[in-house]
Amino acid sequence: LIISKFFNYKFMENINMELIWTILPMGILIFIAYPSLFYLYLFDLLVNPSVTIKVFGAQWYWIYENFDNLKGYTYSSYMIQDLEMLSLENYKMGWRLLETDTRLTVPYGAEIQCLTTSLDVIHSFSIPELGIKVDAVPGRLNSINFQISRPGVYYGQCAEICGT
Repeated sequence: LIISKFFNYKFMENINMELIWTILPMGILIFIAYPSLFYLYLFDLLVNPSVTIKVFGAQWYWIYENFDNLKGYTYSSYMIQDLEMLSLENYKMGWRLLETDTRLTVPYGAEIQCLTTSLDVIHSFSIPELGIKVDAVPGRLNSINFQISRPGVYYGQCAEICGT
């Protein structure tokens, strides 16, 4: 072992120094992380949403419950088959494998809370144009909050193979 004049035996196997170099960085990280996590969860909480929508994933269709002025509207949304779409007058307005028989209508500019769950297997409710993707898991209620800034037709879809 080569010992130089810069080597000091006081730093070799010094328990007090090792404790300081372990506890001090851990304390700094906790001091920084606690307020960050607090505000992260605080900003995700929507206290009084304008519209609350429940989305149930089922095999090959979605069920929507829309609560507007304490009146609940429940309806199913099935995908339009290709042959049915060709026979429609306005087939040029829709997209293949995305157009449904019943559309979910929500106001733009309002704070919307979307609660998702599933009736059978895991689904993944997604609206790519709005940057929304949330898993619908049986027995679990997942929540996502969003606000639509401009009016339009946005297509929701199952983003993953159902059940995986």
